[in-house]
Amino acid sequence: MKVLDDISLYLREGEIVGMLGRSGSGKSTLLRIIAGLIHPTEGAVSFKSEPVSGEALGIAMVFQTFALFPWLTVLENVELGLEALGVPEKEMRKRALAAIDLIGLDGYESAYPRELSGGMKQRVGFARALVVNPSLLLMDEPFSALDVLTAETLKTDFLDLWIERKVPLKSVLLVTHNIEEAVLMSDRILIMGANPGHIAAEIKVDLRHPRDRQSGAFSAMVEQIYRLMTSGARPGVSPAAKPAEVGMYDKLPRVSPNQLAGLMEQLAAAPYHGRADLPQLDADLGLGTEEILHLVEALRMLGFAEVAEGDIHLTAAGKIFAEADTQKRKQIFAEHLIASIPLAEFVRRVLQSRPGNHAPRIRFLTQLEDNMTEVDAEEALSAVTSWGRYAELFAYDDNNETYSLENPA
Repeated sequence: MKVLDDISLYLREGEIVGMLGRSGSGKSTLLRIIAGLIHPTEGAVSFKSEPVSGEALGIAMVFQTFALFPWLTVLENVELGLEALGVPEKEMRKRALAAIDLIGLDGYESAYPRELSGGMKQRVGFARALVVNPSLLLMDEPFSALDVLTAETLKTDFLDLWIERKVPLKSVLLVTHNIEEAVLMSDRILIMGANPGHIAAEIKVDLRHPRDRQSGAFSAMVEQIYRLMTSGARPGVSPAAKPAEVGMYDKLPRVSPNQLAGLMEQLAAAPYHGRADLPQLDADLGLGTEEILHLVEALRMLGFAEVAEGDIHLTAAGKIFAEADTQKRKQIFAEHLIASIPLAEFVRRVLQSRPGNHAPRIRFLTQLEDNMTEVDAEEALSAVTSWGRYAELFAYDDNNETYSLENPA
């Protein structure tokens, strides 16, 4: 099963490159291949004209999770990378203290991770990466585990260090799912598509720092990226092309029917009246770019909404659903689920064909795993299970991990 396909990219000195894409598009896998933590089955990575095989000197990484050793102090956590490089103790202590001071944690050298807030823990992660004087810094959604205010402060502080050349970095590759974050920080943005992961588009960000999120140019770029990310187009394919029908082994967004119903209600009501600009909807609802995109994709797959030019609008069925009572909603949802999602129709058909109308979960999961990654198979089956139960197409007993028809046809 291919995770990445036909990937070709380069990083120039003096730029931050953002990599955007939905969950499962291979962003983190690609980052780990570049870092030398995963060996690709095909192709090669070179750094400073030398092939990367194993961890490469000059490349450091900041992870989404803080990944600190709880039994070590801040200073000891930062020193780890230098210790692995065999740096003499006196030099190691000097460089670690300088990195801690640079990242704004002076005074916390003897503190343990349990004493630190999330933002402070991530600062330790940055110090640990920077202390080895890397030329290339890889960042895997480093702000996503932080609250909004803490994340904004850390982004600003990092950009200040970068712009003022207070860090030894030559290039930065930032993986994120947040469109505004990518536009705020990046000089160039790569948009990843999925199934398998590929670079669907590349955008140059010609905005001077510090960037004003309220400016027309900033908003226009965010809008452009929303259009590209919701079009599902590969290079050379028109963004206006009709999205392909959902296949039996396609990835499915794991969102609940209640979330979908809530979003349709919001879209049907004022001020949207059935149509909304996605960046504005994202800002209004405060759900986060990733969650909004998953919800929008699910509505599109089910035929309750259409997406074009960065806007979402409810179809006639979506409007009827939003105004219907609970039982009518279930009926509409069931009709669309069977018609639009082959996996749901398949589960229902297998149950109808079996004596007693029962089937174990492993029956469906095994078939999916033969054609998808284990993670994608789990996600797809979980999504269909949630949707099918809501629509009363079938029942699922979690204790016995068994599907059944409550009212066999």
